[in-house]
Amino acid sequence: MANKIGVLVMSYGTPESLEDVEAYYTHIRRGNAPSAEQLKELTDRYKAIVGGVFPLRENTDRQVEALQAKLNSGQIQYVCYQGLKHARPFIEDGVEAMVRDGITQAIGIVLAPHYSVMSVGTYIKRAKEKAEACGIHMEFVESYHMHPELIDVLSRRVTAKLDEFEETGASREEVRVLFSAHSLPERILAMGDPYRDQLLETSQAIAAQAGVESWQFTWQSAGRTAEPWLGPDILDTLRELAESQVKYVLSAPIGFVSDHLEVLYDLDIEAQQLASELDMRLLRIDSLNSDPAYMSVLSDVVRTKANQLKVNLP
Repeated sequence: MANKIGVLVMSYGTPESLEDVEAYYTHIRRGNAPSAEQLKELTDRYKAIVGGVFPLRENTDRQVEALQAKLNSGQIQYVCYQGLKHARPFIEDGVEAMVRDGITQAIGIVLAPHYSVMSVGTYIKRAKEKAEACGIHMEFVESYHMHPELIDVLSRRVTAKLDEFEETGASREEVRVLFSAHSLPERILAMGDPYRDQLLETSQAIAAQAGVESWQFTWQSAGRTAEPWLGPDILDTLRELAESQVKYVLSAPIGFVSDHLEVLYDLDIEAQQLASELDMRLLRIDSLNSDPAYMSVLSDVVRTKANQLKVNLP
């Protein structure tokens, strides 16, 4: 495959079945097995998702397939490989698959629009080390949080859900839009990490395009460690909004591109339950998953990065 460019599509990963949850959790914990209580809590969260399914795995498979199809609508041939952070095929497995196929030049991209050294940066580090060891020249897409098509598709999703509120009698001005993303340890701020600023930039751009004035940013899904994480958490934000007599809330988790645990449980179950207790109406924008518009964003940034490889293909 000397005349083809490999694309390593990286994401967090998820267990394939309930039997795999312990091994998955152990990998996240850097080889330290979870306690029985911790394992039960995570397993129960997966069981609570409708049907007990694991949609992230299926979503990622579809995203990789759709991206390859979109990329190969042009002249250069691309071959997409999957690399997961905490499940098979691991990031290193994806690079090894490229080696077996004779790939010598590749692009790495993470299914997350915003960069942090503690998130996207960790994927890139692993992929870069493995690629260099295998003799593959790999360039990386670090972020694409302000891509015009990304802002457009997310703005349309926000508008669509605001229309649903209006259909039931609530005016747009009454709806508070909560943009959110996965929290990270607070120490990234002292490091000058761009994560928070990129998320705010995306939020502001979406709000401007969708004509939303009543919005704020909040965090979600923080890890349970001794060090402080970025806040406030969305559950605390909902409580504060309730005290301010806000009755309608639209959740826009722009830090996530797929339906998975942080969306299907943390928002659709946990946050929804609290909203009900607070007598709030809470809706969530639809996830991007393998939406053609999102595939267009990914293919564009991959092709742009591929130009740096300076390949001469027939």
